[in-house]
Amino acid sequence: MTVPDLAFTEPAGPQGAPLLVLGPSLGTSTILWENALPALRERFRVTAWDLPGHGDSVPPAAGFTVADLADAVAEGARALGADRILYAGVSLGGATGLELALRHPDLVMAAAIVASGAQLGDPQAWHDRAAQVRAQSTSSLIIGSAQRWFAPGSIEREPELSGRLLHALQDADDEGYALCCEAPAAYDVRDRLGEISLPVHAVWGRADEVAPEVKAVEIATGVQHGSVAVIEDAAHLPPAEQPGATASALLSFFDSVR
Repeated sequence: MTVPDLAFTEPAGPQGAPLLVLGPSLGTSTILWENALPALRERFRVTAWDLPGHGDSVPPAAGFTVADLADAVAEGARALGADRILYAGVSLGGATGLELALRHPDLVMAAAIVASGAQLGDPQAWHDRAAQVRAQSTSSLIIGSAQRWFAPGSIEREPELSGRLLHALQDADDEGYALCCEAPAAYDVRDRLGEISLPVHAVWGRADEVAPEVKAVEIATGVQHGSVAVIEDAAHLPPAEQPGATASALLSFFDSVR
């Protein structure tokens, strides 16, 4: 296992404001957060990163774990000159946030874990999806992903961004996506949540069947200082489906812990 090479966007926002690092969901890119950025950039310097083989990140040279992703995010944040950050991530990006809290508590002031969990899915299902992509490419996932990602009405509300997100999935490197599947297959920090002492906000989408309310509650009750928020009319990609409500939830949380 190696620490992957991740691409970060140029931080934008008020000089001297805390750095807010935004993490992606599997199959998406930094555009996941695009419509939430204006509100977030009013208060924070904001950067977003891409998963290996997604967006602007190069395909990985070898397999990696979610813990390796966390180390790569910490390395990238420090390379941007930050010694303390705020963090928000979706799904696999949220799992990375919990690993960040465990592995780099000196770096992270507070973390919002969005549409995610301390354990995600069935390991065999992740391996099966990786095998499917290696055999049939990420294009074979478009229909199923659209059904998982978006609540009823989301695509109609955000047609342009929804279409770009599905194109990002299609454009992802097949082997990079497959290796990203194998990372959560081996991920489970449920028995370590009590070690996390920094504030954690677990945010879930009302229509999310991938990471439903029980996953958010498990995080919030497992860490030492946890809270929960729901985003209405959203499924697995709240920042894209309900950017205003998601940004408001994050701003309220981060303001409460600063």
